[in-house]
Amino acid sequence: MRKNTLILCAVVMMLCCSCQQKSAETTEPVNENAKNTTMEDLLTRRSVRNYTDSMPPMEVIEEICKAGTYAPTGMNRQSPIIIAVTNKEMRDRLSKLNAAVMGADNDPFYGAPVVLVVLADKNVHTYIEDGSLVMGNLMNAAHALGLGSCWIHRAREVFESEEGKQILADLGIEGDYAGIGNCILGYTAGEYPQAKDRKENWVYWVK
Repeated sequence: MRKNTLILCAVVMMLCCSCQQKSAETTEPVNENAKNTTMEDLLTRRSVRNYTDSMPPMEVIEEICKAGTYAPTGMNRQSPIIIAVTNKEMRDRLSKLNAAVMGADNDPFYGAPVVLVVLADKNVHTYIEDGSLVMGNLMNAAHALGLGSCWIHRAREVFESEEGKQILADLGIEGDYAGIGNCILGYTAGEYPQAKDRKENWVYWVK
């Protein structure tokens, strides 16, 4: 009886060791380098306001847009959409409409060749927050992939205008969308902006 018990215990121990080994093999190790790179990107991204006219590769722009589509949204309703503008005629048209909101005639896009317009469905009550998170993903992804970016406002006013509404209609975009922001992209001209000092009392700890 004792011999049988010892044999049973040995078998159980072997099975446990085998399961632990398989678990170790299937569990992905923590990539500390990836974690550090993500933090570095988040801490070093800056708003760029001076660009070359060189067009980034389309596959890079597509990756940035993909990052935008993975931003969290309220109840995962995915209320935002992205209009990826690489066409110079449309880019310049949007620039003029944006400048007109300010009563100016300069280029609010600072010469950037790419404009990613983020809009969101106003019927979803978290549409502003949803679209803002998309903008954040776009800018952080651009920095991670070597491009400069900047959030340019007045998308709301542009797409509330008759010409803005016509642009959406011409693109076949139907729905009650509000402009959230314009994420401009391109290669940085000149020196990359340096970080300003962080203000005091950014974080209030409750421990």
